[in-house]
Amino acid sequence: MAGRPVILESARVAIRQRITALFNDASKGERPILRRADALFAPDSVAWRVNGDIVTMMIGGVSGLLLQMLHPAVLAGVWDHSNFRTDMHGRLQRTAKFIAVTTYDHGEHGRAAIDRVRGIHDRIGGDLPDGTAYRAGDPALLAWVHVTEAISFLNAWIRYAEPDMSRADQDRYFAEMAVVADRLGADPVPRDRAGAEALIQFMRDGLRADDRTREVAQLVLNQTVGAALTDAASAVVMRAGVDLLPAWALQMHGLTTPPVPVVRAGAHTLARTLRWAFDGSPNRQVWPAEVSAWPRG
Repeated sequence: MAGRPVILESARVAIRQRITALFNDASKGERPILRRADALFAPDSVAWRVNGDIVTMMIGGVSGLLLQMLHPAVLAGVWDHSNFRTDMHGRLQRTAKFIAVTTYDHGEHGRAAIDRVRGIHDRIGGDLPDGTAYRAGDPALLAWVHVTEAISFLNAWIRYAEPDMSRADQDRYFAEMAVVADRLGADPVPRDRAGAEALIQFMRDGLRADDRTREVAQLVLNQTVGAALTDAASAVVMRAGVDLLPAWALQMHGLTTPPVPVVRAGAHTLARTLRWAFDGSPNRQVWPAEVSAWPRG
């Protein structure tokens, strides 16, 4: 029994190292982002709380991606201008880094990251299979990407971290995240949960699913990173992301509802394990891009 604390600490360290490597490409000199009081959002913001949990952000990210690609122009942008087939992990890694920088890094760094992404969007465009032109920088398209991402992150947080979260705090989250969406050029940008739900409902008539949609969805859901334990955890996250989808989105994707009790129990266990590894309660956990900045004591 005397050696148990050493074993547990070794397990903590191993998990931290694995998560750090998963979200930071050491070959490119990437390091965890430091949490700063002069970030775009204050330390007591809802954004710091929601965007800081490893498992709920991954689950919400999967659900958000599956919703986003139901828009033909989002799907076309990924299909025409992305190396998603060979670098899906890299794409998710870059998304995680963007969220970390815009939530926790110096405000100027966050604004610069947003401006870089906006510049990329402004250069991307093309034609849909039916000949309709699209632009990645279209304000309405950016609004769809923003609202599906924000509501998915929030819903995952509520389900697996804070089930009794107040409606006022939910509304604050949308108001805070609107700072990023506005600078990206999205319009309209909801400032509360009711506005977010109304925008998603309004956009539903323009959503479509075809063979390309399902191909990209399967690449997202079946991705592996080569390590058995990590891939097992990834499978839990993927199933939980599917479980988070509304029924109409499941139907459009042709996905079946996963075994809900098993999936949710697995996701809760995974979430608790990683919070333990980073010494955090749900309200203090950090996004994996900020492992080294974890405030102790």
